[in-house]
Amino acid sequence: MQIAKVCGTVVSTQKEPSLTGVKFLLVQLLDEEGQPLPKYEVAADTVGAGIDEWVLVSRGSAARQVAGSESRPLDALIVGIIDTVSVENRRLYSKRDQG
Repeated sequence: MQIAKVCGTVVSTQKEPSLTGVKFLLVQLLDEEGQPLPKYEVAADTVGAGIDEWVLVSRGSAARQVAGSESRPLDALIVGIIDTVSVENRRLYSKRDQG
């Protein structure tokens, strides 16, 4: 899994039928200091994440291990919304402190 920040939404009216009803978000991957990496990715969202939230992203074949996603052509899936991230007794992120 990787930590990412939700930066936007992706709307696709024409897509593979198994992806009908799936919400897509644009996420920016974060490094170990919580700083944005130059890489963005589109991830399917099954947990109701929103803009500016930090999320856990499962990538590759692990993204298809969630019930209902086994036969979907997914490379990235948001599997959790992060409440806090701490490293060496230092808080990097707290959802409570946002907005």
